[in-house]
Amino acid sequence: MAQNTGGRIIAQALEEEGVDTIFGIIDGSYLHLFATCVDMGMKLVTPRHETTAMHMAGAYARLTGRLGVAIASNGPGVANVLSGVAVENAEGNRVLLITSSRRTGITYPDRGGAYQCFDQVGVIGPMAKWSASASSFERIPEMVRKALRACYEGRPGVVHLDVPEDLMNGDCDDFPTWEKHQYRSLGPIMPSDDEVAAAADILAAARLPIIHAGSGVIHAGAFRELEELADILHSPVSTSWSARGVLPETHELAWPMVYIDACNALRNGADAVLCLGSRLGETDWWGKPPNWAPPSAQKLIQVDIDPSALGRNRPADLLVRSDIRAFLVRLIENLKSKTGSMPIQVRHEGVSELAESRDAERMNLDAALSDTESPMLTAHVGAVCREVLDDDAVVVFDGGNTAVWANAYWRIRTPNTQLGTWHMGHLGAGPGQALGAAVARPDAQVCCIIGDGAMGFHPQEIETAVRNGLKVIFVVCSDKQWGMVKTTEIFAFGMVGDRFPNALSEAPHINGDLGEILWDDLARSMGAHGERVADPAELGPALKRCIEADTCSVIHVDVDPTKHMFAPGLMHFKQMHQEPAGE
Repeated sequence: MAQNTGGRIIAQALEEEGVDTIFGIIDGSYLHLFATCVDMGMKLVTPRHETTAMHMAGAYARLTGRLGVAIASNGPGVANVLSGVAVENAEGNRVLLITSSRRTGITYPDRGGAYQCFDQVGVIGPMAKWSASASSFERIPEMVRKALRACYEGRPGVVHLDVPEDLMNGDCDDFPTWEKHQYRSLGPIMPSDDEVAAAADILAAARLPIIHAGSGVIHAGAFRELEELADILHSPVSTSWSARGVLPETHELAWPMVYIDACNALRNGADAVLCLGSRLGETDWWGKPPNWAPPSAQKLIQVDIDPSALGRNRPADLLVRSDIRAFLVRLIENLKSKTGSMPIQVRHEGVSELAESRDAERMNLDAALSDTESPMLTAHVGAVCREVLDDDAVVVFDGGNTAVWANAYWRIRTPNTQLGTWHMGHLGAGPGQALGAAVARPDAQVCCIIGDGAMGFHPQEIETAVRNGLKVIFVVCSDKQWGMVKTTEIFAFGMVGDRFPNALSEAPHINGDLGEILWDDLARSMGAHGERVADPAELGPALKRCIEADTCSVIHVDVDPTKHMFAPGLMHFKQMHQEPAGE
């Protein structure tokens, strides 16, 4: 029988939870955890940077519905992982971060002068759901159970458990392993009969009900139920940025977020809203006028697994704490007896009228594709990728203007196939998310459309893809500038440039330009396949060659730097971050 260690205790708990993949960089301070996990058949995926491990784990969790697990070693490793903690927690991805720390007796509190030591729990605590340290062998099982319980309570996010290296690797007594049903509830949170009936009555009687879907739909895996409900009610579906595509955007009732004016018209025209798993946050315009009808003219039903989200940013007529899928299953059953009394014809007429502005926005966007000059208009990148790649390909958007362009021209056809950092807008997360997606869905195509600025944060992860056999395609839009920042500077300094005569001696921007990186050559230097294109007609063939390659691929796409700065809907994006002046 193997000698018991703190690392073995943790590994046994992970095995009980069904964990089969862990992301992180090998380190002696948690060697026994690694070794035991390997003995148990778990897969260890090692990136080149700890924060990439967090993004890999977050993407893996979001695409599989399972727990993502990342590790980081004491001191520098934990310092490196911090940005990933902030991002994955903000995005609401279920990740357990396990870190090592220096030996007991010199930390918590730091004795003073300890090597590779800082208050890891104290730093991570404010940016995560839960953060704590195990202080003895006896408390490791307890703290592991607390951490895993926290992973599944409320809104998903990052949970952090810190274990000193002498406890992680040191010998200890055996402790009984608890089965997961013995320390946390496994069943979904269910709505009451009265709540379901009240919601059904409001939606059945509405002239034009709409559904606003957030990430809660993704975490509940409620895609089929969402579509069935939309069809029963003939109810249009809008989404938060992070929930784009929970209803395929080819569906007649889908109102993608990229059509800002059409979504505003829809939300003002509705007399009832069913909000599913969304906090109605800033990029939802806080649920306020003038982007939404006022509460006095619009009933709101809000359903969320997290009680702190209910009624937080807008008053509701009905608040329901429930798993989204469990709620929808029961709501659909209730509504089936009410279909005859619904004003379906009125809804058809209202939806058809509103769809005209939505479809007009699509036509207006697509008109830009007639620009076939070289270097290309960035619109072609998303459009060509969408044309060539499979319907169920996973796409990752990373960058400022590049992400805006890609969003506008990539139409999601399969639910839960889009990744990004919509709550944080974090540059450089894309490579890790793409690699995590490739691990989560090994049979699906994975494409990361990323700006050259964002790709510069973690280009070394191309080698990670090659080493791990992950056939990710990176499409790097190269404009050789901080595009979104430069756009902002040009507009801002264009009006008040005379105030900064020294800083703006020649151009209306400060350090907005970047040097060129030959991304295709860089890819080949790491063993990946490389392509470079500037003509939109060449992008499709290059993309097809990448699909046929037997390894990771990188396409260096030269885009027009001036046109790139004026991404579609950019002013709307800026206005989202202003407080609406409504009721």
